[in-house]
Amino acid sequence: MELTDEEVEALGTRGYFIRPTFLGEARARAARDEALARVSSGGLRPAGIRRGADRTHDSAVRGDLIDWVVPEPGTPLGSLWERFRELGEALSSGAYLGLGRFDLQLACYPGGGAHYARHRDAFPGQSNRRATAIWYANADWVPEHGGVLRLYPEDSAPVDVAPTLDRLVVFLSERIEHEVLAAHAPRLALTAWYYGRDAG
Repeated sequence: MELTDEEVEALGTRGYFIRPTFLGEARARAARDEALARVSSGGLRPAGIRRGADRTHDSAVRGDLIDWVVPEPGTPLGSLWERFRELGEALSSGAYLGLGRFDLQLACYPGGGAHYARHRDAFPGQSNRRATAIWYANADWVPEHGGVLRLYPEDSAPVDVAPTLDRLVVFLSERIEHEVLAAHAPRLALTAWYYGRDAG
């Protein structure tokens, strides 16, 4: 897997890029079906937010349910995990980000106005997340469903990204503030956070 010249340039100048398709239709639908099965099984739990040394649940800030995805060869989500691994290598070699390990999280916003308030995934000067990549698993999304990702690039107007099936958004964790607007229907996404090679 390689980044295009346009993607590398966009990441450097704007801090993000968007790829319309990441897996292809058949693999995307298979990954979506497995993600939906996980949600239906009741295995997801309310996401926490960190306040100082503590982690709490506050649906006024963040209203999604989450689970972690680990390598499972031979499964659709296992194939997606492998694709994210390849993306990390491409970001390291093509955009010179020097990435190491990554975590992959499945998130479901159940609807009913669930959202995630504006935030950054990392703070400058810390040994932590370097890049964020979000893949969407919503096959029948329409604008009325809400749940749009809003990016806040530096020195430019906000950018809204519809969470449609197989769309990938990649941004620099320290640079781009973002939020998830109110979701009025179930919304599925898988997010990979890539750490620098010096991260623990």
